[in-house]
Amino acid sequence: MTTGKVLKGKRTKHLVPLLSSDNIAIIDHEDLDRISGETLAARGVKAVVNAARSVSGRYPNLGPGILLESGIPLFDDAGQAIFDDLEDGDELRIEADGSLYKSEVLIAKATIMDKARLEELLAAAELRMDTELELFVQNTIQFLDRESVALIYDPFVPQVETAIRGRQVLVVVRGYDYLDDLDALKPYIREVRPVLIGVDGGADAILEAGFRPDIIIGDMDSVSDKALLSGAEVIAHAYESGECPSAPRLEALGVPFKSWPLSATSEDLALLLAWEKKADLIVALGTHSNVVEYLDKGRSGMASSFLVRLKAGSKLVDAKGVSKLYRASPQTWHVSVVVLAALLVVGAIFMVSEPLRSALALFWLNIRAQLGI
Repeated sequence: MTTGKVLKGKRTKHLVPLLSSDNIAIIDHEDLDRISGETLAARGVKAVVNAARSVSGRYPNLGPGILLESGIPLFDDAGQAIFDDLEDGDELRIEADGSLYKSEVLIAKATIMDKARLEELLAAAELRMDTELELFVQNTIQFLDRESVALIYDPFVPQVETAIRGRQVLVVVRGYDYLDDLDALKPYIREVRPVLIGVDGGADAILEAGFRPDIIIGDMDSVSDKALLSGAEVIAHAYESGECPSAPRLEALGVPFKSWPLSATSEDLALLLAWEKKADLIVALGTHSNVVEYLDKGRSGMASSFLVRLKAGSKLVDAKGVSKLYRASPQTWHVSVVVLAALLVVGAIFMVSEPLRSALALFWLNIRAQLGI
């Protein structure tokens, strides 16, 4: 039996920052992705109840497995009615059979997601991957022609104050292993001082690593007020019609911003900006590169990403490669510490060695005699 206080949210990434270890998280997230699984696990909640199916069978998504490996119970496919029947702060009791009770009232019956069931569902999803990949490729081809006009042939790119020409640019996206990769690149950032572009929540990762983003790009649905108020230039991703969903929030915060209407992902915009502004090198951290990662992001194709990467390919490298190839040069203070340590060792030897002290005294007397002092 599991008990805890309800905290619910239709958008998992908006709910996660509000959760604590006293909560049972109520989500509505079909095909729970890896990033959501990792962030839910990091909050240490008592349990997760999903109104939708955590594994639909379309592809082998990793979020449910991460929760189970972290020891967090996952109750699945509880139905949309739980969002109407439960309020934040309600005390919820979950029985061993998946029955959900508020007080003594049965609210819903969820399916218990255990390791055996998860393995069965993921094995079935693996068998569907060929079909899903074919659909993914078809969707990509379908949109290539339309999106190529805006992305390849003289695209509109907003003006920015940050100097990019001739500099290296690091684009940070909330993707797989993005925190570990960013930590590994700290010496590179300190020494090379690349332009730091945070894509939505990637801006918060930059702040948490001890740096400040130069530019923030995205629809602003997963970036904090703190990041938006950090002094970075803000480029809001808008629809092709010109409508900008994040404009009311940015205006309420008093944050100046530029709007960029383009049919592409926000990470595509960040890479395109770096390319069009003549960056010397573009380092992509946390960006998505395979079909499972795109499906995790809810993308049924990758036309815009395919085109942008073709365009920027000569300057585009993955952060994992940079962290493995880059070695920071010794800092001045590192050398100073080594020299000081050596002097201390020599001094200690003289202090404990009588013959050396006598030789040093004799040498000093000879110097005085030569100088007549």
